[in-house]
Amino acid sequence: MTAFLGNILGSLLRMVYNMVSTIGEEPAYISFYAIAIIITTIIFKLIILPLNLQQAKSTKKMSEVQPLMQQIQTKYKNDPQTMQVKMQELYKKHNYNPASGCLPLLIQLPIIIAFFSVFREPAKYAFTEPGFYEAMNKTFFWIQNLDQPDSLLWGFPLLAAATTYLQSLTMPSASNGDPKTAQTMKSMNTFMPIMIFFMTRGFAAGLALYWVVGNTFTIIQQLISRRSLLKVKEEK
Repeated sequence: MTAFLGNILGSLLRMVYNMVSTIGEEPAYISFYAIAIIITTIIFKLIILPLNLQQAKSTKKMSEVQPLMQQIQTKYKNDPQTMQVKMQELYKKHNYNPASGCLPLLIQLPIIIAFFSVFREPAKYAFTEPGFYEAMNKTFFWIQNLDQPDSLLWGFPLLAAATTYLQSLTMPSASNGDPKTAQTMKSMNTFMPIMIFFMTRGFAAGLALYWVVGNTFTIIQQLISRRSLLKVKEEK
């Protein structure tokens, strides 16, 4: 599956690169390859945007239903059969499907893994001609070769960690005031940027560029979604 999807997404990267490389003279500090990574990442994010919106909608719905679920679980803790019936009634009343939040994620996961593989091995999935990828210009501002890790700790490693943390702040919360869930999410939001920081130090800078651009897109998307929801509430 990864190889199949990787070949499709690799073809997308190659197509974008071919289009970008025809616009004229290549800029001195940002290669056509870097531009292709940025554009391809944005296209990819737009493709999976409906799935992201569906997942965010499901998370919001879950945060609304969760307190009612907890009340039922507490009230009927000694009567599992009645609890199950009441849960089904609650789901039907609020038009909520517990599996609706998992489905978009399950669909996205193999696509994201495949896209990750494309930027990890672009010569395998996108630039398959012998020697073509090796000969390409891979400059991006302070980075001479996007095929190598960024040597600056305050470069892509820091940008990747910072955008990962900012993205976690904009994501809808499903804790709904539950202390245990809130603490778990807080720990994850702290741990993930640290992990990404150290992982990115070993990534090819092109892969790190994809990560930063993808995070930035998601942050903007979440801010727009949040603003739209606030407008809807104000109108009501």
